[in-house]
Amino acid sequence: MSTQLPTLVAGLVDDAAVFPPGSASLPDAVGGHRRHRTAWYADLVGPLLLPASTIMAGGLSGLVDPGENLAIGLIGDTGLDRLPFALSFLPPLGVTARQIEASVARRGEDSQPGLAELVKLAERLDGVPVYAEIPLTFGLMGALDALADARAGGVPVAAKFRTGGLAAELFPTPAELAAVICACRDRALPFKLTAGLHHAVRHVDPETGFTHHGFGNVLAATLAAADGASVGAVAELLTVRDERPLVQAVDGRHDSARPLWVGFGSCSIVEPLTDLIRLGLVNGGFEA
Repeated sequence: MSTQLPTLVAGLVDDAAVFPPGSASLPDAVGGHRRHRTAWYADLVGPLLLPASTIMAGGLSGLVDPGENLAIGLIGDTGLDRLPFALSFLPPLGVTARQIEASVARRGEDSQPGLAELVKLAERLDGVPVYAEIPLTFGLMGALDALADARAGGVPVAAKFRTGGLAAELFPTPAELAAVICACRDRALPFKLTAGLHHAVRHVDPETGFTHHGFGNVLAATLAAADGASVGAVAELLTVRDERPLVQAVDGRHDSARPLWVGFGSCSIVEPLTDLIRLGLVNGGFEA
């Protein structure tokens, strides 16, 4: 049986091992990421996501061989003004930032001031992709317009949205998420997602009672949006709790690049990989 990953899921899952609910120690996370990078499913895995605060505290010192070419995604948890300082810690370690992700506003706040600051930073970063985490509240569409304008001007910025967390209000409804996907489609704006997407199919977490979006739902919905589907049709795919229509939605698309959706962070790589194998979207076996 072939273990080659289809192009459709290449780089789909960033390694967020140090973030909740996994909350791995940094040594365990770095070691685990090394194993992912050399595994048969390596093409599925994006960079190791690490908080700027961890980098600035010297957390990677002694854990990384400069020759291993570790690439990370830097998560801006220390404020936008501290990101350049955090980046300065990486070159001496032989580590590169493949992407930078930072929140530009809290829920209910105007995103524009923080977004303008992040765009200015992106202009100085020599092509490193920057993802602005935008709350799905006040001023959302205006923020997407601003991102699209900056991107059209050559700035490597894109959007990021939260699809889960420790509170019910952090889980957007299917209609809300569909509207965002279609809004990004209409602006030719790539986007990332974070939180709550460990499994392929929409489901209720038995411990919290929260209904989680499935990454398979999002994949099917994004493909439909890229093909011109309406917000209603995209939302319907996000509500599906039966894996069969999701598998049908990606049939014949396995060797095509994934449109719009850059990927998502997950504290577990094994869980989404297992679901991809179960759905027949990936062939292969692995040792956890």
